Amino acid sequence: MNSDFIAALELVFHENANLNRANKMEAYLKNKFPMFGIHAPLRDEISAPFLIKTQLPLKSELHSLVKELWLKPEREFHHFAQNLVLKYVKQFTVNDIELLEFMAVNNSWWDTIDFIATKLMAAYFKLYPEQIIPITDSWMKSGNIWLQRSCLIFQLKHKQDLDTILLSQFINALNSNNAFFIKKAIGWVLREYSKTNPQWVINFVNNTPLKPLSKREALKYISISIEKY
Repeated sequence: MNSDFIAALELVFHENANLNRANKMEAYLKNKFPMFGIHAPLRDEISAPFLIKTQLPLKSELHSLVKELWLKPEREFHHFAQNLVLKYVKQFTVNDIELLEFMAVNNSWWDTIDFIATKLMAAYFKLYPEQIIPITDSWMKSGNIWLQRSCLIFQLKHKQDLDTILLSQFINALNSNNAFFIKKAIGWVLREYSKTNPQWVINFVNNTPLKPLSKREALKYISISIEKY
């Protein structure tokens, strides 16, 4: 099943490849991944038949299928794979975190991590909240910036349900980290939460010696709001 599924998908990707666009898309991702040059709207359109409920592989095949897709070089396979996993979030079992971790630490870059963390990991932790502390503790200790970024942003869309104590712990633990994607994530999650609780964000920023990038990002919406008056 996996080989037929992937072969059919690969054929569609090759048929819609665009070399000129591929060069630009590869440059946008710092030339870390080869690409077919299929922009997101077209990729979603041509891959839609593979994501119809009646065409989906069995849940028991998901891990092997996604891992095979994830280890292919072209980035479109990775983007498709994460959309495929999204179809199964309501069926997640406690052991599916292993697949999400695999996706996070292999062929890692912001364009996949941000989807995995905010859509897949977030869904997993809502199903299994008792796993949040042990798993994120392991990620924070891992030294892997993509797992650490995931700790920061899996609550990105939680709004009033965001656990500020947990987020504060993550930020304080990573605040001395100079990695761009960590500093950016700290600012991003605070900026997003400022839409829900701007006063909490202001208080947190005032009491935390954030890196300039993190602080600037955190207060972006608040600053814009103030400038209107």
